[in-house]
Amino acid sequence: MTQSTGIEPSPPQSKSGFDVFWRLAEDIPKPLQTALMVTSIGLPLLLWWIVTTFGNVDPKFLPSPADVARAFGRLWSTRELLKDTVASLWRVGVGFLLAAICSIPVGVLMGSFPSIRALLEPLFGLMRYMPAPAFIPLLILYLGIGEEPKIMLIFIGVFFFNSLMVMDTVKFVPKDLIEATYTLGGDRLQTLLQVIFPYVLSGIIDACRINLAAAWQLVIVSELIAATEGLGRRISVAGRFLKTDEIFVGLIVIGVIGLVFDLLFQYLLRVSCHWASQKR
Repeated sequence: MTQSTGIEPSPPQSKSGFDVFWRLAEDIPKPLQTALMVTSIGLPLLLWWIVTTFGNVDPKFLPSPADVARAFGRLWSTRELLKDTVASLWRVGVGFLLAAICSIPVGVLMGSFPSIRALLEPLFGLMRYMPAPAFIPLLILYLGIGEEPKIMLIFIGVFFFNSLMVMDTVKFVPKDLIEATYTLGGDRLQTLLQVIFPYVLSGIIDACRINLAAAWQLVIVSELIAATEGLGRRISVAGRFLKTDEIFVGLIVIGVIGLVFDLLFQYLLRVSCHWASQKR
């Protein structure tokens, strides 16, 4: 009579294309990954072209890809699109960087020290449920109609969410790791800077990558505050005059910029936290 070892044999791995596609928590072959990524962009564009070419659709409601390309060329040749893009990039960059610089240390402290978490988490939880655009009247009242209220709106919309997400990342640092640091003679500051922060760096980068999308959503709202330039203003003015092709241009430019920043964050994660990217 044979004794059971308690280890169940792993199921045989099939090499069929179907099973490769549906791999669970495993990497897929690079060619398949590239093909799927191209399909995710190419298929919607193809459907868009088919609908606008063979369907009876009014261009005022859905312009064709060619119409949008012509609108892009027109706005780019007059440098209007470049000015709007630079203005939005500057507002998002300043507002997001200020929020990240402030929220990362606050989040690390909240996650590391229960006393600071008890002091700030109720307030931050309350502020998180207040929609940032609701602060627009107060921002205009306090800061006027210049660049300051636009940047502050982005700051408010990112700071509290980013702080709480960083806090949640720090809360899951293994206690055994902290106790081992104390055992080896590390003090509180060394534990915080040389153990906790490096351990959660990948989570902090991920939190910033996610909340950058919120900053781009808020820039559209912020540029309704007496802005003369910006992609949000471009979309708003185009909507007022039923220039749907220009609306699509603004949306696509924002999407492309967001995708580029997302890829940059992923590259930063692979370079600075290669041990974390290997686990993914």
